[in-house]
Amino acid sequence: MLYPPPVALQITDHARVRTVVLDRPEALNAFDEEQWLATAATFRAAAEDPDVAVLLLTGAGRAFSAGQDLLDMARMNAEAPASESGLAAHGGFNALMDALVEFPKPLVVAVNGIGLGIGATVLGYADLALMSTTARLKCPFTSLGVAPEAASSYLLPRLMGRQAAAWLLLSAEWMSAREALDAGLVWRLCEPDDLLREARRAAETIAARPIASLIAVKRTMTEPLRDQIDAARRRENAAFAELMGGPANREALAAFVEGREPDFTGM
Repeated sequence: MLYPPPVALQITDHARVRTVVLDRPEALNAFDEEQWLATAATFRAAAEDPDVAVLLLTGAGRAFSAGQDLLDMARMNAEAPASESGLAAHGGFNALMDALVEFPKPLVVAVNGIGLGIGATVLGYADLALMSTTARLKCPFTSLGVAPEAASSYLLPRLMGRQAAAWLLLSAEWMSAREALDAGLVWRLCEPDDLLREARRAAETIAARPIASLIAVKRTMTEPLRDQIDAARRRENAAFAELMGGPANREALAAFVEGREPDFTGM
């Protein structure tokens, strides 16, 4: 264990692999502002550490990540002026997105349980993604009355094809592990008890190679995408800012707080 560990994260180093475990199991590893910032700082520290070759990201408990903490979103929605509403003005979220886009080393993701929002869209940045056979993914943006995030409107169609990505982004329905594999969103499925061992084996295989070479390979694969990712993030942030705090988003958040299904009739 690295000390002092950031809030709600477990961090360990072994064989040049830094394993980062999202550790808010009581909130299904959802991100509040503090968690966004801590995770972003962890990515940047790993990028700069000469003893780290690969970062492995997973979650504690039964979830990988439930995405944005909706209670935190409701609070931001209530507190922010209309001109600053939306995650476009959310410093922690954008800090993590910047860290992901700029992360120069291989990123291995082990989806151990449910992944919603960023728990699904982070796979657009994974160099290798492994997934438990019992895990599921969802992009709940339309069910929250908002827009996509994390350049998912660009990255997911590249990985999955337009129609599979359109279904995931438009429907806000669950995608099974088998469907994610068949669509090309993840590299390999593992039984739950085998997932972390297999992810570590893959990460350590890569980490045994020269770090400069790993960085060069990743750069040559990702650099041609940077302009498109940046443009997608700008489009998404503008749409998110426009929709967050609007009638559909207010109804979705009220329904969540009240424990009922939202009513989007007429919206």
